[in-house]
Amino acid sequence: MKIKKIIPYAILISLICVSMAKAQTKPDSLNNKLQQAFTQDSLPGMYVIMTDAHHITYEHGFGYADIANNIPYSAATIQNIGSVSKTVIAVALMKAIELKYFALETDINDILPFKVVNPHDPNGKITIRQLTDHTSGIVDNPEIYHYSYHFYPKLRAYDSTSLIVLNKMGFGDKLKDTSLTQFFYNYLSPQGQYYSKANFGDGEAGSTSSYSNIGSALVAYLIEIKSHLSYADFTRKYILKPLRMDHSGWHIADVNLKDHAKLYLDQKSWFPLYDLVTYPDGGLKTSAADLSRYLMAISRHDKKLLTEASYRAMFTPQFSNEHPPKNISLTYRNKGIFWNLYTNGTIGHDGDDPGVGTYLFFNPATGKGGLFLCNKYLPNKQAIVDVLVKEAAKK
Repeated sequence: MKIKKIIPYAILISLICVSMAKAQTKPDSLNNKLQQAFTQDSLPGMYVIMTDAHHITYEHGFGYADIANNIPYSAATIQNIGSVSKTVIAVALMKAIELKYFALETDINDILPFKVVNPHDPNGKITIRQLTDHTSGIVDNPEIYHYSYHFYPKLRAYDSTSLIVLNKMGFGDKLKDTSLTQFFYNYLSPQGQYYSKANFGDGEAGSTSSYSNIGSALVAYLIEIKSHLSYADFTRKYILKPLRMDHSGWHIADVNLKDHAKLYLDQKSWFPLYDLVTYPDGGLKTSAADLSRYLMAISRHDKKLLTEASYRAMFTPQFSNEHPPKNISLTYRNKGIFWNLYTNGTIGHDGDDPGVGTYLFFNPATGKGGLFLCNKYLPNKQAIVDVLVKEAAKK
């Protein structure tokens, strides 16, 4: 009798152990793959999160937010996320359309307090839609755009080597504008201080693709005009607060500097803290924990943010395979409203800036998604992205 009782108990223990081993296989396997990529790229710190539509299914931190002081990179670590910020412009834009401020086909000159004319296409019309898919003809003039960064060397110590590198790359702190209103008048109005034909591309609006940070931020300025709120306040009201992204903001003054990662040039040199004059195009400062709330809300089409019709419009391909604009290949991705629609079935966006490498995506077929933040510019994110995309494809 004793033997009969012991055998089932032993089998039960064995099954539990096997089950636990299987449960550990997934995170251990992900950890190993991500650690390999992390080490290969000599990253200072990184945080990775995988989600389904409602929960975090995996998260892990690698390395440090501050190497010298041995501060680990955690889910609460805050940093700039670069152009992943443009997906927030997309959500804000669709909310503005729901509020009946304008439509995607609205001529920007119907809203702006000054007239914008592309000198290479003087009779043309620029629509909001063309700003979102980077075919507006408003381009980033490097003689101006790279000077739109405001550095704060007095707020935190930095390594002088990094500032020398920034200057060699053309980054500087020469623009005195403090608002989107000032910047866009100076950049786009013929009477503006920075106005130049080089601020515009050749050809008709809609005919040529040219990735434009300035064109993206212009959408945020249009929202400001119609809402009578700063873009920061508009997004706080309609996106950040509803999602409880309480540790996120658009400017250094909006976040807790104790949680802000050092942004590294390499393992030994780090940049001073900075903001952007055109902050909507790449200036959101957030944590992996906060950003995961945003990712899950987008992947489940959360009605706290937008209607289902708005989500559908936001993720509708903008270019036809037969007649795409010049200078774009649809081999790997199409464009939604700011979002990238990848041919591997995922929807997302990446981000880059000095000391910044980020990626956020989800797979509509599985409801799963992922993100990573790292505090160093990463020229090629593919090794990390491939691991996360493959994991998110599993049903």
